Amino acid sequence: MNDALAYRWRSRALQPVSFPQNLRLDSLLGIDRQKELLVRNTRQFVEGLPANHALLTGSRGTGKSSLVKALLSEFGDRGLRLVEVPPHDLIEMPDIVAPLRKRPERFILYVDDFSVASNDRSLAALKTALDGDVEEAPENVLIYATSNRRHLMPEFTKENEEYRWEGEELHPGESAEEKISLSERFGLWLSFQPFNQAQYLELVRAHLRMLGVEVLSPEGEKLALRWALSRASRSGRVAKQFARDYAGQQGLQQL
Repeated sequence: MNDALAYRWRSRALQPVSFPQNLRLDSLLGIDRQKELLVRNTRQFVEGLPANHALLTGSRGTGKSSLVKALLSEFGDRGLRLVEVPPHDLIEMPDIVAPLRKRPERFILYVDDFSVASNDRSLAALKTALDGDVEEAPENVLIYATSNRRHLMPEFTKENEEYRWEGEELHPGESAEEKISLSERFGLWLSFQPFNQAQYLELVRAHLRMLGVEVLSPEGEKLALRWALSRASRSGRVAKQFARDYAGQQGLQQL
């Protein structure tokens, strides 16, 4: 390993990322509570204090992945490193953490868009990585996973039939229990909700201000809403994309 800020696990090896994304926490808008909690947990980890694995779930484009990657800008100079691990490679977890165990840096294993079938070997591998097995888990490694599903696996209607009453208590069946047991292994859960129309327009205005456009006209608001409608999403990602398009058009008119 060299002294890179970020790595990818590819072809059974840690490969340094020469140009990691330079995302700043203050550029992530509308997710202040999630940002505060994840930054605090990461600060504890960087300082060598107890900290939890984190699961970030919710609507697409709401900043889950960006928040994890932005931690490098905040803590990279204090020894934090990011290792991107594809979900299907989790079965190689012992080989991934082996070269990290005795390093002085603190490593976050970043598993993006994690979702597996109930019989996927990655499921058992992640459970083992979160809870440990015979081998002691390294104290300088945490897992931060993002997913569009809170329980990380598809939900099926037939699973409702497995629920049963015991006295006055309702108990889930085996399929639901397996999904819940996986998500419960993460000590920190962060949920990202879709933005309403007012929040979306405020995000558009904020991104425009970052790009030097101070005012969004009423006509611009209509264009922003049409942009979101065409993508069936009022996410932060969509707001940023519209802002870039709108600011670019404004710039062309001034040439």
